[in-house]
Amino acid sequence: METHPPGTPTEANFDSLVGPTHNYAGLAQGNLLSTEHAGLVAYPRQAALQGLRKMDRLRSMGLVQGVLPPQVRPDVDFLRATGVTGPDDASIIAKAAREAPRLLATACSSSSMWAANAATVSPAADTADGRVHLTVANLVTNAHRSIEHGQTARALRAVFRDGARFAVHDALPSTPDFADEGAANHTRLARTHGERGAELFVYGRLGPGEGSLRLPRKFPARQTLEASRAIARLHQLDASTVVYAQQNPDAIDAGVFHNDVIAVGNGPVLLAHELAFTDREGTLRDLGQACTKLGFDLIPVEVTEQQVPLELAVKRYLFNSQLVTLPDGSMALVSPTDCEEEPAIASAIDSIVADAENPISQAIYADVRQSMQNGGGPACLRLRVVLGPDDLAGVAPKTLLSDALVAQLEGWIERHYRETLAPADLADPKLLDETRTALDELTGILGLGSIYPFQHDAVTVW
Repeated sequence: METHPPGTPTEANFDSLVGPTHNYAGLAQGNLLSTEHAGLVAYPRQAALQGLRKMDRLRSMGLVQGVLPPQVRPDVDFLRATGVTGPDDASIIAKAAREAPRLLATACSSSSMWAANAATVSPAADTADGRVHLTVANLVTNAHRSIEHGQTARALRAVFRDGARFAVHDALPSTPDFADEGAANHTRLARTHGERGAELFVYGRLGPGEGSLRLPRKFPARQTLEASRAIARLHQLDASTVVYAQQNPDAIDAGVFHNDVIAVGNGPVLLAHELAFTDREGTLRDLGQACTKLGFDLIPVEVTEQQVPLELAVKRYLFNSQLVTLPDGSMALVSPTDCEEEPAIASAIDSIVADAENPISQAIYADVRQSMQNGGGPACLRLRVVLGPDDLAGVAPKTLLSDALVAQLEGWIERHYRETLAPADLADPKLLDETRTALDELTGILGLGSIYPFQHDAVTVW
């Protein structure tokens, strides 16, 4: 296994572990794979192991790989806040199952597994104060995701614990004007990870009073321009190297709920479908100019509608692949096995790899089928964080994947995760106790301390 030379900035992938309540509730409007599989029996243990194996595979390729903890589910405080009351947690869950099953499904969502939605990240090379900045996403467009940001902030501050190196910002105000979906609508281009980069923020709609845009007709445009601008300010970015682009509303209606379903960037490469942006030519021009100012050339790699129809790209999540730089400087495209099994997409990937005009030299396929069926591919599962030579010292050390940690986490998953979880199982009050027991042990394994509210209170035992 090659590794990045000491003293070289590197991009780490921090994947969230799939939670013990992994289930198919179909809660996300506009996420076609999620709604298509709503109501099916899920396999939480298999889902968590698939995610862990994907992490370990990237680590074996010489990449820095970290782990983020899941959220506590069911979220009983959410049920209380929505008027589902009772003398104890078990009675609240039972009442929600009888009277408000949709709310119970919301409270049991394991969507925090998609760490790309956890936050937007700008590396120290781009920020005025020389720190890595992370702004937690408020995810206000969907109720099941809007309840994540408080715990996400606690987890990120426990992982990126050195305030001299990292600035973890709370989520933007939880209003439609500042709707923010995190890194799923953000891409960074740079010659190398450690050099200054151009940051691309992709939005779907404007805030009030900012004019009008052509909007999607079927599904919501989740990210606002105002939220993207606010994050650029919080991160102290140079405005001349920030580009804002509107996501194609027709793509949103085709199921491209986030930009990372239709475009992915790494280093100087932007891999995108030709229908990704409303103003395709203008976006590439502006991004190219920002890259030129920083001393490198943008390398656009475009997949046409003729090569891979938009509908097929969404169904197989071609662009939700991870595009990573390997220790030898070449790039690999880590795609779901669903892409390998689709002839048109496999052919497009082969063409990309064979093209000497870009640095993508190999394709790797990862089985994350459980995540795919819930609406997220390999890139959804990870949060990218560029770390300078000394930044690793400011990261909670036990969250960085190693042979020993892989073995610990495999054992932890086998002990605590159910093999199957059907929609009716969400009403089982033992599920909350199982989750709390598992997460209490996990915080010890990862060395995070007491980051969950239940760890400060007595745990209800049934």
